[in-house]
Amino acid sequence: MQIDIVSVFPEYFDVLNLSLFGKAQSKGLVSVHAHNLRDWTHDVHHSVDDTPVGGGAGMVMKPEVWAECLDDLLRLEPREMNADGESDSNSDASAGVCDGADTTVTTSAAAGGSPSNGTVLTAAESDGTGDTEHQPASDSDSQVPTHNLGTVLIFPNPSAPLFTQRDATELSHAKRLMFGCGRYEGYDARIPAYYRAQGVDVREYSIGDYVLNGGEVAVSVMLEAITRLLPGFMGNPESIVEESYTGSEALLEHRQYTRPAVWRGMGVPDVLLSGDHGKVDRFRRDEALARTDAIRPDLIEQLDCAQLSKADRKTLMALGWEVSAEHPRRLKRE
Repeated sequence: MQIDIVSVFPEYFDVLNLSLFGKAQSKGLVSVHAHNLRDWTHDVHHSVDDTPVGGGAGMVMKPEVWAECLDDLLRLEPREMNADGESDSNSDASAGVCDGADTTVTTSAAAGGSPSNGTVLTAAESDGTGDTEHQPASDSDSQVPTHNLGTVLIFPNPSAPLFTQRDATELSHAKRLMFGCGRYEGYDARIPAYYRAQGVDVREYSIGDYVLNGGEVAVSVMLEAITRLLPGFMGNPESIVEESYTGSEALLEHRQYTRPAVWRGMGVPDVLLSGDHGKVDRFRRDEALARTDAIRPDLIEQLDCAQLSKADRKTLMALGWEVSAEHPRRLKRE
């Protein structure tokens, strides 16, 4: 997987040379390039921001600097947009590729979707939910150069949809990921809109209900979640099978223990020492259900009752759930 990161602090990503991520680079599983956005400025101060249109506090990152950078990395020519926010087909640069080669194909989803023969599926395509969150605003002139097939351009944004394990799983199949790290009050909203109109698969994600000083931390979080799913990244691939939010039954993981069996007077649950693997599995499953019920009941509500075992149903009913319908339903507590 090729990873490009654009930031005004590219040295922040030196941390990716450590631990498993560093080993993955050494093995050739991932290739990471951090680019300094200021390299695409032309003024003496290397300015990347300006005051917000309409007034207000803070500064906003300028579209022209980002465009020069992204056009260069994506090998796209500038294109003018018409009044409807669509690419002007009469633009002199409508070929869309810097070398003018006629190597474009029509995509099935200009924004967030993948080309018809690409490698990345949208959440809607992959899970059949019909979610159009990443679907294009218009498909009138959506073309993407073949060299950008399988490329996803991602901007962290606290106002965007929440990044989930499902997104991480989907993006782990991309050929190339590009991340744009915003700063200050964020980036000009026309930047992602423009590249969606050029047929680029553009995503905007939030990593939580809070605001950071910049996108670098969020990019690091998303990269960690995505790349650990690549084959060969983890030393023991079984370690990512039973985790929180993973699989069709997205529960919180049960608690983990190691030796000694008693530490400072605190012992591990006796069942874990029994040697009875069936009882251990049941204990862990029940604890996962109980922890999810207490912390993230919304995940319980998404379970498919038809896929629950008899023991699962018994546990959920004891926790106050009705399990005879399609999905569990919380019973009113007295």
